[in-house]
Amino acid sequence: MDPKIYTSNLSAWRTIYRAEGIRGVFFGWSPTFVGYSFQGLGKYGFYEVFKYYYGEKLFPNTPKTLVYLGASASAEFIADLALCPFEAIKVRMQTTLPPFAQNLREGWSTIVRTEGYAGLYKGLYPLWARQIPYTMVKFATFESAVAQIYAQLGKPKESYSTLQQTGVSFLGGYIAGIGCAVVSHPADVMVSKLNADRQKGESAGKAIGRIYGKIGFAGLWNGLPVRIFMIGTLTAFQWLIYDSFKVYLGMSSLPLVVDV
Repeated sequence: MDPKIYTSNLSAWRTIYRAEGIRGVFFGWSPTFVGYSFQGLGKYGFYEVFKYYYGEKLFPNTPKTLVYLGASASAEFIADLALCPFEAIKVRMQTTLPPFAQNLREGWSTIVRTEGYAGLYKGLYPLWARQIPYTMVKFATFESAVAQIYAQLGKPKESYSTLQQTGVSFLGGYIAGIGCAVVSHPADVMVSKLNADRQKGESAGKAIGRIYGKIGFAGLWNGLPVRIFMIGTLTAFQWLIYDSFKVYLGMSSLPLVVDV
């Protein structure tokens, strides 16, 4: 959100809705949907793979929390390779006036034509800086939060109904979402600024320094309350769907005992 244009998040929503209607509020949904679908599949899928190999094969005596952190970081590293092009298009569509492109296809072809395929990945390093800590907190906090919830309830997980267990997953996911939203927010702001304002031929380090000089430390936290609400809700539903899907397939839910 540009503070020179909008005084608050509510002001931004009202202004955009009055000027462009509901389409303006959801502008950029297509690269968001495609990008985060690919990223989600990679993140959750590779997390299970790495968690098994790290925890069972490579480092069997390692505390589970470290296994969760390592597995989630490795999974996110790979998943972001799929997300980055779509994130670049989404950010440019939503942060430039007039809009950089009207849809995903136009945005993709414009970047490739003017900057080559490298243009789709110029925000990759900041994206890793945002998403890897985000995912590490997301998975490790969820595991710990759910374990603590069941400990407070005083009965083993198996004694509760499926509906009650999914409710615990939802609450644990929301707690995890709040944590990862706060941890990743400064990098999220910088990724948006880099995709919209990085000059041609400018190195990532130089661009970050120039942008930080303009927005300062406070600017890195602009929009945090909305991000907490959005990411908290999104993460809660992700864990709800993920755990429900595993139960449907007859798989055990994520381990709930966390060694520290």
